[in-house]
Amino acid sequence: MDDLTIYRDPPQGPAPQGVGAERMAALVSSRLCHDIVSPLGAIGNGLELLQLSGAFPGIAASDEMQLIAESVEAARARVRWFRMAFGHAAPDQRLSLAELSALLADVEKGGRIRLRLDAQGDLPRIEARMILLGLMCLETAMPWGGSVLVCRGASGWRLVAEASRTRPDPALWSWLDAAPTREQPEPTSSEVHFPLLAGFARAANRPLAWELDETGGEIAF
Repeated sequence: MDDLTIYRDPPQGPAPQGVGAERMAALVSSRLCHDIVSPLGAIGNGLELLQLSGAFPGIAASDEMQLIAESVEAARARVRWFRMAFGHAAPDQRLSLAELSALLADVEKGGRIRLRLDAQGDLPRIEARMILLGLMCLETAMPWGGSVLVCRGASGWRLVAEASRTRPDPALWSWLDAAPTREQPEPTSSEVHFPLLAGFARAANRPLAWELDETGGEIAF
């Protein structure tokens, strides 16, 4: 026997069940976002110390430093968004509206979409994940900018978008249909939020409804 060979007794009892593809993707996303946000935070802290240092007079007000600081903050906000949208969400986890509002405000700073939240109380993290994925779907349909109202009523959540013009793609949006067909196109990496939203909605037993026209759209669940 060489040193690299490991012998194990054959497993007893039923074989362990595998991890579903969607859950595995969520766990991988959580791990990646967790590992990336730490060095981004360290860079942000380093920039603050550099701005406070007397060794470089005027550096804090320089255009170059402001551009770097804004880029780091935008990246941190986007990673936090991805962690919430793509990461694992336990059924009992909840999120306060203040946290959700802060997340929307941070991402809004660097984007073309204006976001407004109208709701009371906290919400399950599963719902927060669906809201963020839904916003990404609307963002895809509004590449030239627009506004989205996120509101909660007696029947559930509504994401209502308005824009001067949209880019409709019925085939892509058909991923959100209650009974998707086999004719749906395989999404690109920039469109993966469509099948993910559909899959998470089915897993949570939250039927989706959507509509899209030339000047806006809506996603509800």
